[in-house]
Amino acid sequence: MRQQRRRSLATLLLLGAAVLAGPAAADTYPSRPIRLVVPSAAGGSPDVLMRALGAEAGKSLGQSFVIDNKPGASGVIGISELERAAPDGYTLGYANNVTLSINKSTFRKLPYRPDAFVPVVLLFKVPNVIAVRPDMPVKTFAELVAYIRANPDKVTYASPGQGTSGHLTGQLLADKAGLAWTHVGYKGSPQAATDVVGGQVNVLIDNMPTILPLIKAGKLKPLAVTSLARSPLLPALPTIAASGVPGFEGVAWGGLVAPQGTHADVVAKLNHAFNRALADPAIREKFAALGAETVGGTPQALAGYAAQETDKWAAVVRQAGIAPQ
Repeated sequence: MRQQRRRSLATLLLLGAAVLAGPAAADTYPSRPIRLVVPSAAGGSPDVLMRALGAEAGKSLGQSFVIDNKPGASGVIGISELERAAPDGYTLGYANNVTLSINKSTFRKLPYRPDAFVPVVLLFKVPNVIAVRPDMPVKTFAELVAYIRANPDKVTYASPGQGTSGHLTGQLLADKAGLAWTHVGYKGSPQAATDVVGGQVNVLIDNMPTILPLIKAGKLKPLAVTSLARSPLLPALPTIAASGVPGFEGVAWGGLVAPQGTHADVVAKLNHAFNRALADPAIREKFAALGAETVGGTPQALAGYAAQETDKWAAVVRQAGIAPQ
């Protein structure tokens, strides 16, 4: 009941932020280019995806999107700037599972309010992949589970860092499958992958775009994906949910949000334009090439999913005894 109340409150905060007052008149919006804040570096997967999506959505709106990269501090720098922006519909932001959900549990005090944004649309989900070195004596996910159980507290898994989806997916797996293994966090995906390939760490859990090139090069052996459905990029790879842990999902995801106070009709126009863009075959193909599944839907769907993810990962953080930063 307590979690339901908290989930409802989070949803109301997100949805209630779209007030009728606002500088942007819905009937003339948009009349100039729209700034899109992306809290990651140029050239990274979020940047590439948002540039493609913004270009397509701009066709429906008759205006262009100007990408403003604000990387750093687990997305905090970019999302904090979005919170301070005018709610006129001309500044939007890319927000993900870390900034909207995970950070609430992994930071003692955030410099932004995670619930003070108007949801526009859930854009995509990206599965993690569980992979090992080719010479590790396991061929399937089930064999990995058996190996960990036979060697409690001796198996290590790497992730791009504390509080990332790779880290918490490993903790969720420990909870659901009863595994005793040790997390090794890094300051980014390249370092984590390097140490697994080099044999310093046993297992890598990271997003599909990071792991896929190493799999193709024969440097890592994939065992399972963490999405509910198989990935078209690795269609032969089973899901964890179908490999003995029913209902298991541990994915990264991204959505579009606007500052609190953005006009409800402006949000509706944006939602329509981005849903059309997400349905475009070329956009779907571009996202799929990076291991991302396009989603779409209503603003309410993004609000509900963010609240659900907040509760799920908060429970994992508590169970694992992860101390907030």
